[in-house]
Amino acid sequence: MDKIKSIEEFENLSLLLKEEVFKEGVSRIRMCVGTACMASGADKVAQNIKSEAALSGRDVEIVATGCQGFCQQGPVMKVEPYGYYYQHVKAGDAREIVTTTLSAGFPVRKLLHRDSIMSEPCEIMETLPYYKKQLRIALKNNGLIDPRNIRQYIAVGGYRALAKALKGMTPDEVLDEVDKANLRGRGGAGFPAGKKWRHSKNAPGDVKFVIANGDEGDPGAFMDRSIMEGDPHGLLEGMLLNAYALGARYGFIYVRHEYPLAVENLRIAIKQANQFGFLGDNILGTNFSFHLDIREGAGAFVCGESTALIASIEGDRGFPRPRPPRLSEKGGGAWGYPSNLNNIETFANVPHIIEKGADWFKSIGTKNSPGTKVFALTGKVNNTGLVEVPMGITLREIIFEIGGGILDGKKFKAVQTGGPSGGCLTEEFLDLPVDFDSLTKAGSMMGSGGMVVMDEDTCVVDVAKFFLSFTKEESCGKCPPCRLGTYQMYGLLEKITSGKGQHGDIERLEKICHMVHDASLCGLGQSAPNPILSTLRYFRQEYEEHVYEGYCRAKVCGGMGVFTIDNAECFLCGLCKQACAFGAVKETRRSFFIDQDTCTKCKACYMACPIGAVKVGKVKNTDAGKQRDAGVISREPVGANRSR
Repeated sequence: MDKIKSIEEFENLSLLLKEEVFKEGVSRIRMCVGTACMASGADKVAQNIKSEAALSGRDVEIVATGCQGFCQQGPVMKVEPYGYYYQHVKAGDAREIVTTTLSAGFPVRKLLHRDSIMSEPCEIMETLPYYKKQLRIALKNNGLIDPRNIRQYIAVGGYRALAKALKGMTPDEVLDEVDKANLRGRGGAGFPAGKKWRHSKNAPGDVKFVIANGDEGDPGAFMDRSIMEGDPHGLLEGMLLNAYALGARYGFIYVRHEYPLAVENLRIAIKQANQFGFLGDNILGTNFSFHLDIREGAGAFVCGESTALIASIEGDRGFPRPRPPRLSEKGGGAWGYPSNLNNIETFANVPHIIEKGADWFKSIGTKNSPGTKVFALTGKVNNTGLVEVPMGITLREIIFEIGGGILDGKKFKAVQTGGPSGGCLTEEFLDLPVDFDSLTKAGSMMGSGGMVVMDEDTCVVDVAKFFLSFTKEESCGKCPPCRLGTYQMYGLLEKITSGKGQHGDIERLEKICHMVHDASLCGLGQSAPNPILSTLRYFRQEYEEHVYEGYCRAKVCGGMGVFTIDNAECFLCGLCKQACAFGAVKETRRSFFIDQDTCTKCKACYMACPIGAVKVGKVKNTDAGKQRDAGVISREPVGANRSR
């Protein structure tokens, strides 16, 4: 393909590809080859279908798409023109797919989705409860096109927003449209993108940078990765519109090295965009020029922070820098030039806003949080994966309708939003609308979009320790409050969850949390205490049980509780005795019992018992417990007015 030399030439090509690329009535399989499905063998499935189709003499078009969302069920595919949605597809299913579906037009029933064993299978993707309440904007092309084929992106409307802007909009009009849409940053802070763009545009100097933040370091988060893997041209188009609005000529995509497929697809997309004339000098025959490159990070969580990211791009160690100057100001951005930094998902929304208008975007979501948000739904929920929903949807709808409820019929306990920087929300917040302001008011945050569901068997103290262990290890160590404070907080949590908690540990922990929050240099340290503060706010009693009663109600923390055997339930299998490495389980003629002097509380007997006859009870009459029961220990938290 020769370089496109004018907007008119592009418009003609767009119409031509729209008619040619995805013809109706063609046998076509849209096969997910995102990271999750590839790990489950999607590439082998695609190869086998091609081979079986060739043997049967049938023509079938296989579109290798990005993530289709239902990662737990992968590999997944959509078979056209019938619309059948298949899950858990194996390489051995290829022949049946060709003979039953492609040749005869009937579904392979064993590959259809069922909500339960007794329920009727769902044949069409759009009828699945997982997809019914979703609305895809940022993920619109995921599952639809081959991310390595620019012609397919153009065929579904790609680069039309760029052509519209270059043909009939001034840079100020593009900026005004984004500002009017009130597109808030999807990276977590929720700062309006239009205001950020305007601040960068008004900065003095001719050289400005446009930077996409694809670091995404939250555990279990893969929203940005899926966009970069499945729709890289959508990201490029969003950055091009940003560059046009600002008058920027240069840009970078910062991606962590642990995303090899995303990096590979982005490199291919950039190469194709240069060949077609969407990147480089005199784009589509205009005087607008923009050059784009990729910078790979080493996987440091702190490099998701804007100033640390800039330091990494410049080749320095990823240390945060004091502000001001801001990135958008002279002296604050890359190599001192004003820079505009946005999250990947934020950029992915921009082409849709320019093409359809700010009013269309504001008609979705809520007044102060318009549009949609992509979440990585994980944890103790039946349906895990990637979901994109309108802002304002409730947590209950996401967890119990899209997510299918809690695993094994367990009771919902809490949901962690915002990753290691967020907080836990309890059952009373299930009907809370999910938007930036509501989550912040409830003591959590939107974050980049991580959502971890917990059931009754989850220990919130242990969860807080897990997230803090992550932020402790990822602290760059530049400022003492974060470097030392996270270490001290983790030490206290380790002490509490190992059954060694003492009077005053909870109050000391809370005090350090506020100190770290107030004194840390960057967002990593400032938000590191959030999981602790939110769990203290809503589950303080569990902390007190750990410290004052030596008891973990979820039976997760080791070294805690009193282990006994209920002889009314025990059927004398002896597995508990076999599991105990310390000889604490004793046997009599008619029963087993646990010697408390020998027991190390390792939980081996508890885990080995097949019927739950081994019980874990509270430690009675500890010194701390006596003091608390006598009223010596106050139950009122330090800084209570501040945290509630």
